[in-house]
Amino acid sequence: MTTSTRTGTAALLDLDGTLVDTTYHQAIAWYRAFREHGMVLPVWRLHRHIGMGGDQFVTAVAGEQAERDMGEALRNAHGRHFHRLIDEVELMADARALIEALHERGTAVVLASSASEEDLGHFRSMLDADDLLAGATSSADVESAKPEPDIICAALAKVPDAGRSVMIGDSTWDCEAARRAGVASVALLTGGFSEQELRDAGAVAVFASLGELIEGLGRTPLA
Repeated sequence: MTTSTRTGTAALLDLDGTLVDTTYHQAIAWYRAFREHGMVLPVWRLHRHIGMGGDQFVTAVAGEQAERDMGEALRNAHGRHFHRLIDEVELMADARALIEALHERGTAVVLASSASEEDLGHFRSMLDADDLLAGATSSADVESAKPEPDIICAALAKVPDAGRSVMIGDSTWDCEAARRAGVASVALLTGGFSEQELRDAGAVAVFASLGELIEGLGRTPLA
């Protein structure tokens, strides 16, 4: 009888707000989607829920009745408005450098995102780092998005031999999803959440930028 040993470390990287600077584009796209359907919601409230999966977003910001009446229509409108902005999206500074630094340390890197296949493909093209990745997830891999742990579990399935995994994200929803999956999380301030909010959601370390994270990798569970 043979016993397998799980070794090595995996980094599960969020995309929106972490590797690509989309947080406020997403908020504006949701604002326009709701406004198109006769609901004007304050952008600050929408921003506070960016990072939460679209399957739960409408209920969280507008209530169950809005979800029942027009949830799918709002998600479709959001996607349409976001795609009109996507050419304005840029990578976060040091996005590819983080992937390179993790790869050089022998860490398996997985893009742990619930973005659509189309958006995932666009962002992967921007990153130009497929040769450094152990895998990637999209909305097609899960039934429920963050803060449910499904996306973390789907990402873990890409690296079954990893003995330790760490989620890197920018929102409380990333940290909460990781906590529910039993995975440590490292957070960035790039999503607009405070350090205390991120720590309260489960982050074991918080950095202001990807550059600071690269310099501080030795002080995280990725060491």
